[in-house]
Amino acid sequence: MTRSSSKQIVSILRRSLDRGLRVDIEGLGSFQRDCRGAYTFRAQAKPEIFVAYVAEDLQIARRLCGSLAQSGCSPWLDKDKLLPGQNWPRAIERAIAIADVFVACFSSRSLVKRSQFQSELRFALECARRLPLESVFLIPVRLEQCDLPAAISDRLQYVDLFPDWERGVRRIARAARAAARRRETPRLCA
Repeated sequence: MTRSSSKQIVSILRRSLDRGLRVDIEGLGSFQRDCRGAYTFRAQAKPEIFVAYVAEDLQIARRLCGSLAQSGCSPWLDKDKLLPGQNWPRAIERAIAIADVFVACFSSRSLVKRSQFQSELRFALECARRLPLESVFLIPVRLEQCDLPAAISDRLQYVDLFPDWERGVRRIARAARAAARRRETPRLCA
């Protein structure tokens, strides 16, 4: 980013704030003016959760996002967050890279289908490789009874959303909150 474009961004930010608007920066927090007119930044407090799924599991992925939001988390689902005309491969990689955790929704369908899910999973594994060994990042979630890929089941504890949906969601939310608390620097790996 050039110095000129940085100044332009700051100018736009100030004009928006001076008009009384709040400026949200996804994954980081929001800027606004307080009652004294000072500019303030409020870091995002909710854990960011990227939810990966195959198209056939969209309905259950949306249900999971709703449950996670009710648990105080901020889920990211492509069908709800991507804007028309947006460079979606880059937006997805960025969302994965800045997420506190990556939830991979496994089902009999996701295990056999060639899809964006497989690409997102590989990218998340690469992001996880760059974190300290004890960090929680990739959370495998079984939507139904199915075998996980050995590369994942041999290394990572998974969560079942069956037969007890609420228990599974609580476990995911607890892991996401713990990961968010340990966040020290942005995890951009792209």
